[in-house]
Amino acid sequence: MRFRALISLLVVLFAGCQGPPPTVVYIVVTATVETTLTADQMLTVEPTLTNTEVAAVPTSTVEPPSPTTTVSMTTTATGAPTATPAPTLPAPTDLPPNFPTPVIAPVQVAEQLYEHGRMFWLGPIKQIWVLKITNEGHGTWEVYEDTFEEGEPETDPSLVPPEGRYQPERGFGKLWRESPGLREELGWGITPEFGYVSNYEYHAGGTIDANGNYVRGPGYHIVFSLGGELFRFNEADGTWQLGTS
Repeated sequence: MRFRALISLLVVLFAGCQGPPPTVVYIVVTATVETTLTADQMLTVEPTLTNTEVAAVPTSTVEPPSPTTTVSMTTTATGAPTATPAPTLPAPTDLPPNFPTPVIAPVQVAEQLYEHGRMFWLGPIKQIWVLKITNEGHGTWEVYEDTFEEGEPETDPSLVPPEGRYQPERGFGKLWRESPGLREELGWGITPEFGYVSNYEYHAGGTIDANGNYVRGPGYHIVFSLGGELFRFNEADGTWQLGTS
């Protein structure tokens, strides 16, 4: 089933995440205050089949960097990419008064590249974001809940990948096998699944009305791949792109 990435943003507390190793998460704050993003403060994306809706995004005190990494996507990898240093982030841009400041934090991520796309698993919200390629560096973005439970089959022994390809495992594998058409659309994995900590950002959309009040609107998420690629996920139209332009 294909989802149009219909987003309802919830601020959730996530200090004690299950699954991958727990991550103590810090956000960027002003020079005089140090804030710890404790237990569940990441924004949750909820899949739906209705028109895109964005819940109110709370104002935070973090200051937003805006990464500009724009490396090209490739589907020729034969193993897990090598981690690269996080990109240097430019100074934040000014926001209108009363406009929500970006939410910024490192989060636990799993990633796997496929013949025709990619999957990200975001640990704090236990969601799988599926990227399908429509043209170079762009495509559609679908959001699924990770329903894998310990004790369930991690793979299907009857599915034997070609040489140099991988059958997805655990949550990725369950989604890949059980979602109609998804296996055919993504193809086999071209890397194993690998985990790491990514810089995550949420930038609220919307406007300020004539009375100075914030009116919510679709925003965008940023997640970095293990190789340092910046992926932007657009709530307005359910698409992803490499880089911010």
